[in-house]
Amino acid sequence: MEGVLAIAVHTEGLNGFPQECKQTEDLTNGHSKCTTILNGLSPGNCIKENGNVNGNPYLKTVPISALKQNGLLQSLAAGGNQTKTEEVSLEVERAQEEWDALESIQPVLAEDLTPSPLISFNEALQHFQTTDLGDLLKNIQPTIHRTGLAAITHFLFGPPRLHKDLVEERDLVFAIAQCSLDNGQSVHMRVLQTVYRKLTCTRADCPRYGPHWENVGFQGSDPATDLRGTGFLGLMHTLYFVMDPEILPLARDIYKLSQHPVQNFPFSVMSINMTRIALHALREEVLSKECNRRQQVVAVLNDFYVATFLHLYQLWKNQQKTILDSGHVLKEVELFAKKNPKQILKRLEGYLKERRAGTGHRTSPDTLSHSNPSPCDTGSQAGSQGGKEGKEINFTGVCELPPEMEGEARLI
Repeated sequence: MEGVLAIAVHTEGLNGFPQECKQTEDLTNGHSKCTTILNGLSPGNCIKENGNVNGNPYLKTVPISALKQNGLLQSLAAGGNQTKTEEVSLEVERAQEEWDALESIQPVLAEDLTPSPLISFNEALQHFQTTDLGDLLKNIQPTIHRTGLAAITHFLFGPPRLHKDLVEERDLVFAIAQCSLDNGQSVHMRVLQTVYRKLTCTRADCPRYGPHWENVGFQGSDPATDLRGTGFLGLMHTLYFVMDPEILPLARDIYKLSQHPVQNFPFSVMSINMTRIALHALREEVLSKECNRRQQVVAVLNDFYVATFLHLYQLWKNQQKTILDSGHVLKEVELFAKKNPKQILKRLEGYLKERRAGTGHRTSPDTLSHSNPSPCDTGSQAGSQGGKEGKEINFTGVCELPPEMEGEARLI
């Protein structure tokens, strides 16, 4: 019987690879031979004719190009890299989403880096005098409507009525209080930037929105949200406070107190509350007597605003008030200011006189600013054009303007 008996012996070869030794015995002639096979191949020439490997007709040589096209091998190769490919795809997707979420970066023009010019109170007021505020004037309530016994009592024992020639100026004040902050109005933006730059002593403009507004006492990233109660008049009063060189030191003192680690308070929000008190006093006609005496409404209201703020400042500082006391303090200040308008205005006058007397024999910061202006003082002289002119506000009646200027926002 002819056949081949194969005996396989497994040993460990070089480098730890198994070494298979097959001993084959030819039963016909009794001769035997042992062939060592490494990894299924003999160390000798394994490739025979017709492509057979080790003489086995089932093992044939295959070109590499054919192996690359083999579907089974391709699927196995792809399966090994599938996890890595999925991870890379997720990272690329996430990076693409983050990139799409980024706002497009616009190039900054040279003129955008130039700060806007500071604006004075008179210039801002003239803007409103030359703007058509007809729709706003329809909704104002300049006085309190009283009926019955309250009307009779007010007529007999109340304050005098405002002179007729001052009614238009008074109505303009309430119309400005109805006006909201408009991003499209350059004057509005200049007022906002002037207030920020004068309080923070910076030269460059700041972004329209952002947390930096909290540094000057607004409650959020948009000052417009805090102006709902007093409208643009709240900004106008702050502008008057920081642009009049005579009362600017007082504004800085109050702003400094608002930054106190214990007695701090939001400066701009408190300023808006002073504007609200002044508007109530004007509506309740407690300022009519002083307005008639000075033949002015805007100037009296500005002084009353500053005097009320001074009263709050002195009370807050001397009595060690904190933000927890703000509600009670505001009520107390409002009651005192409306009951004693003449007294509170005299207090402001005395305070300014004392300050002038105290700085009369030494160089004041405002005097130094003429030779070497600081960021806080730059534009004070040009903006307010001196303390005397800042006090005497030139009011131009809307009816006195040329017809072609009515209804348009133009500066005089």
